[in-house]
Amino acid sequence: MGRTSDARKRLMDTVLELVWTGSYGRTTIDLICERAGVKKGSFYYFFSSKSELTAVALESSWNNECKPVMDAIFSASKDPLERLKDHLDHFYKEQVEMMEKHGYVLGCPLLSLGNEISTQDQHLREVIQLILDKHGRYVESALREASERGQINCPSPALTAHTLFLLWEGSLAEARIKNDLAGVRDLWVPMQQVLGIYQAPTHKAA
Repeated sequence: MGRTSDARKRLMDTVLELVWTGSYGRTTIDLICERAGVKKGSFYYFFSSKSELTAVALESSWNNECKPVMDAIFSASKDPLERLKDHLDHFYKEQVEMMEKHGYVLGCPLLSLGNEISTQDQHLREVIQLILDKHGRYVESALREASERGQINCPSPALTAHTLFLLWEGSLAEARIKNDLAGVRDLWVPMQQVLGIYQAPTHKAA
């Protein structure tokens, strides 16, 4: 049973890595099996298709890896604005690590995959959207609390959360095209500007 469970997990881990570092269209079942070290017959024992494997892998990754990280970053014991900064810092560091490992900026796996399959696979698109919505609710909650504390003026936390999401994803898309994370590294400044809390550094006269 241990070997069976390991094979299933290896398939899920492999498809996510192949899709993130390459593309969904170029990731074949044969390639997944080869990289995972799993026989093709075993693949069909667990999953009926590449689409099902990818959907299950995304859901598993969210529940077992991403959600615990988000719970820690957005802990209620932390200042809400600190949560937002820590959130940005965590995912920037992840992008740096992946760039060092693969040699180029990978961007957001959910957005890259979603853009590729949006008109081809409705179920997979819905899974991606559900995960993005869950992610966004963490940001929305922090914005709502910051507004209630008087730290920011945020009449619509949901709209502001979406604006920050677009700023983050747009910056990642540009970084992927340029293969340069500089714009993502400095993203906290424009995010503060969106929130109306940015204060430009003062320079002492010589």
